[in-house]
Amino acid sequence: MATHIDKDPGTLVRGVSPVLEVPFHSDGALDPDGFTTVVDRVLATGVGSVMFPGFAGEFHKLDAGERELLTGLLLDRTRQRADVAAIISVPDHATRHAIGQALRAAELGADAVNLLPPHFLAPSAAAVRDHLHEVLAAVAPLPVVVQYAPAQTGTALDAPALHRLAAEHPNLRWVKVESAPPGRLIAALAAGPRPLPSLVGHAGLQLPDALRRGAVGVQPGCSFTELYVALWDAWERGEEAGAVALHTRMLPFLSYWMQNVELIIAVEKEISVRRGWFASAHCRAPGYVLDDEERKTIDRFCAEFAPLIPELVR
Repeated sequence: MATHIDKDPGTLVRGVSPVLEVPFHSDGALDPDGFTTVVDRVLATGVGSVMFPGFAGEFHKLDAGERELLTGLLLDRTRQRADVAAIISVPDHATRHAIGQALRAAELGADAVNLLPPHFLAPSAAAVRDHLHEVLAAVAPLPVVVQYAPAQTGTALDAPALHRLAAEHPNLRWVKVESAPPGRLIAALAAGPRPLPSLVGHAGLQLPDALRRGAVGVQPGCSFTELYVALWDAWERGEEAGAVALHTRMLPFLSYWMQNVELIIAVEKEISVRRGWFASAHCRAPGYVLDDEERKTIDRFCAEFAPLIPELVR
């Protein structure tokens, strides 16, 4: 395994844990320099962890070589830092490949693994459980996040099943909850003899409720990380009203953009281009093409939040 300094992911994987986007050139070719800029800019916001590759990073549009290259670029920037944890996602469907990718992430110096359950062609509950069991066992003691995204995958998991899995595998440390609404599952996971901390996803649409029910963090996209950091910091200071007020300002934009995962990917890339992080907002096909009214919504977002987000221009 790659050598890296000792860290405590339990203290780092909390608060805001952005999912990194992947820039492409206008012809669809990978933009590695743009990706390293994304990494540097997101880490500069002071977050304790980042995740790659997720839905927000178009993992389903990257080949194996591209994933390996970008994973290496990320870990080159986090391996020797005590203040940040890199969570490497393993979305592979075949258990054999998922184990291989998880072990490779550990070898390269990942601080944790994000495990997306298999979902193509509706595997049985037993098959999903076996997949999670085998990957968790293979990478132990490396900490693992299990990502529960039923809207995107159709996978059905519940708190008792996840608690049983955690009882067998102490390295199952968190669950990323993207059910709708997420609050009841978050609360159920927090209960029991061995509470399972939750990270809420889905752009934090239900973030205040999730935090009230025990979520320890949020995993949104990365192009306006500063807003989530400001919200989290206010919550941590006990300023719930201020945190909710900021979330309320964000909500009209998020609720529209999260109607479609490809839509919010396209929006976030456009925002990152306006920040000067990379040159092209290209999304590999099939994707979502923004229309004029949706671009005007981005204009309104930029005007609303420019005071909180460096470099943001209309």
